[in-house]
Amino acid sequence: MKLFVGLGNPGAGYAGNRHNIGFMAVDRIAADHSFGPWKKAFKGLVADGRLGNVRVLLLKPDTFMNLSGQAVQAAMAFHKILPEDVVVFHDELDLAPGKLRTKMAGGHAGHNGLRSIHGHIGENYGRVRLGIGHPGHKDAVAGYVLHDFARADADWLGDLLRGLSEGAALLAAGESARFLNAVALRMAPQRVSSGTRPQQIAPPTPKPVKQPVVDAPEPDTRTLLQRLSDRFS
Repeated sequence: MKLFVGLGNPGAGYAGNRHNIGFMAVDRIAADHSFGPWKKAFKGLVADGRLGNVRVLLLKPDTFMNLSGQAVQAAMAFHKILPEDVVVFHDELDLAPGKLRTKMAGGHAGHNGLRSIHGHIGENYGRVRLGIGHPGHKDAVAGYVLHDFARADADWLGDLLRGLSEGAALLAAGESARFLNAVALRMAPQRVSSGTRPQQIAPPTPKPVKQPVVDAPEPDTRTLLQRLSDRFS
């Protein structure tokens, strides 16, 4: 069994925040793959289902971001899930908007949700880092992540969430490279040429045909009497 954790803050006031892109990711997976209804459990909301041949539990901690580890630890303990079978979806300031990376183990880079998870289960778990960009100065970070995505972000954000959902079964199966490819195809789909009209090619211009040169006859200067005489002579 796998545990997919989306990080965010609970409550309608935070729903559209950049910091809540992890919630958005698991919500999209649950909707597209017919997971069971969200239920309260383990200090959060959980939904149960399958991705391919793998049973997956989705979790949205109902604590605030900096206490996320409590819910993750409780769900793992109940279902006897190992840290390496946990994947956390979270916002990433150090990636451009719409970019993503997968990572196994390593530091938390100051992310409060990851810091809490580290404190409860250690660092040996997987992450899907979802790029939201950086405001440009560290003092602006708090306001930036706790602000809703802009309207201009709607297109890439929608494609990113669709790509995550389409590749989710590959991620559950441990095929991270193929998962990333699935998302990349959604973010930059290949252009298909079928169905377009074939290019019209102009026929070659025919070469002009040379007409034979015919000498013009010399004018007949004879009188009518001379012509009659010549004809019957």
